[in-house]
Amino acid sequence: MARCVTPGAVSMILSNPSPESPSDVPEIIVQVLDLKPIGTSSTRFTFMATDGEMKLKAMLPTYLSTEIQSGKLQNLGLIRIVDYTCNSIPNQPEKALIVTKCEVVSPALELEIKSDVKKEKPELTLKPKQEELVNNDVKINEPAIVLKPKQSTVPKSAAQIVQEQHANVAPAARLAISRRVHPLVSLNPYQGNWTIKVRLTNKGNLRSYRNAKGEGQVFNVELTDEDGTQIQATMFNEAAAKFYPKFELGKVYYISKGFLRVANKQFTTVNNDYEMNLNENSIVEEVEGETFIPETKYNFVKIDQLGSYVNGKELIDLIGVVQNVSSTMSIRRKSNNDLIPKRDFTIADDSNKTVTVSLWNDLATDVGVSLSTLSRSTVTINPDLPEAKKLKSWYDSEGKGASMASVGSSMISSTKNGSRSMYSDRVFLSHITDNQSLGQDKPAFFSINVYVSFIKPDQTMWYRACNTCNKKVIEAVGSGYWCESCQKNDDDSSLRYIMVVKVTDPSGEAWVSVFNEQAEKIVGCSADELNRIRTEEGDEKYQLKLKEATWVPHLFRVSVVHTEYMHEKRQRITVRAQAPVDCLAESKYLLEEIEKMSVC
Repeated sequence: MARCVTPGAVSMILSNPSPESPSDVPEIIVQVLDLKPIGTSSTRFTFMATDGEMKLKAMLPTYLSTEIQSGKLQNLGLIRIVDYTCNSIPNQPEKALIVTKCEVVSPALELEIKSDVKKEKPELTLKPKQEELVNNDVKINEPAIVLKPKQSTVPKSAAQIVQEQHANVAPAARLAISRRVHPLVSLNPYQGNWTIKVRLTNKGNLRSYRNAKGEGQVFNVELTDEDGTQIQATMFNEAAAKFYPKFELGKVYYISKGFLRVANKQFTTVNNDYEMNLNENSIVEEVEGETFIPETKYNFVKIDQLGSYVNGKELIDLIGVVQNVSSTMSIRRKSNNDLIPKRDFTIADDSNKTVTVSLWNDLATDVGVSLSTLSRSTVTINPDLPEAKKLKSWYDSEGKGASMASVGSSMISSTKNGSRSMYSDRVFLSHITDNQSLGQDKPAFFSINVYVSFIKPDQTMWYRACNTCNKKVIEAVGSGYWCESCQKNDDDSSLRYIMVVKVTDPSGEAWVSVFNEQAEKIVGCSADELNRIRTEEGDEKYQLKLKEATWVPHLFRVSVVHTEYMHEKRQRITVRAQAPVDCLAESKYLLEEIEKMSVC
């Protein structure tokens, strides 16, 4: 195995920044320096490519992350570059090398390779027909350069090659021979023209929206290339109307004239630093007869393991046997009062647990090959997968007669972000209060088992809210209440809790913020009722009601963030979900924790 770099490799790359195909790339071996991940990513790495004389900033393809994590590719190692493209760096004269295919040649060497040879003549670029003329001048004592004679070939056009080797391939596939296809990993917002070849692995619903700029429509798709890299693409208005009927799940497309921007991780579900926008001028062409683009990859979660995902932002894959299907019902949407169809069905798996899946909109009435519960979720009936065959075998042999229990019986759910099983991420209060760095960069979520030890009676306990949107209202001129959010006057309003309470556990105590839904469960009545007690029955009854709510145990799911008050940063602990203590479930949890501590 060669343990040297190709002399002038960086110059070769810069002189041909975008090869038409891998066959146009000569033998290029470089050494890897300063290998490091991009931000917190575990799959994207940058490095400096060196040939001993020159260096070039570079990025590795994502599939090599396994080689890096296994130690096969390290700093000072050698790689052979099979295909690449060079992109300009904004406001800088240098270019960045985007490696799209490469091979590990050697693990880490002892030192960085540096060339001591001084050039006295301008660099010579060798062409295939010149090799015979200069081959006799190559010195035996210079092992770094090896020229291999190429077999003489009769030049053929792309059309001739296609006709000989792929006579029956469709026109769109023949076009692939002549066009330059860019891997998704090589794209960035500053790149010019590009063409990608991708499979549509997910298609969202066409949705209507309304904002300050007016009304419109939008939909998203998820695209996957042959390396398994994914990207989310979004289309608005004219582009949405143009491409929504054209995109079909599972088909392969050439896409060009799109635009990239930094991905908003809150609204994307694929692992990519960028997202794509297509407008009405973008080009989407279907590729006939393609099979090598990866199909959808699944990472199935057992139903009994759903506790840690309840109402979280992470999307998961489930596979199960349908137990029953409900009739279609109509639900009135709160935002615009429209009626939308909904249908529920229950599935079970070999964990002997069941879970209910809800289908919405038109898909609730169209039970076909593919059904969606959300714009980013799909349900496939009778998938041709090994996991499906294994599950069917289990159900036929023993699942039919097995006793099933709903997974919901062992977890607490909530509609608030961060809600998960009350038995996941369980900590003592001291874990939060003693670690002031928690919540600095992003919210941290924990579960706690605490007693409410004190509720300040003289605090602002509630605010007056709109009955439609729950936002704060003010007294209108004349009569009624004005809601700035809804831009309307209402004759009536309601009170909603917003308060702080002190909680205690064996490790210490802390003040936590509590909002309406959780506060009603703690106090035992609504804010309107507590206000009535205070105004009609007096302060003594009011304080007694608050005192009755103390020293009662609760399971809380809390978020921890940092806020600034009077130029001082401090932790803010907020209750996101509440549940009473289930003694049986709590005992099982404690026994499991004790078992983990046992010495095997």
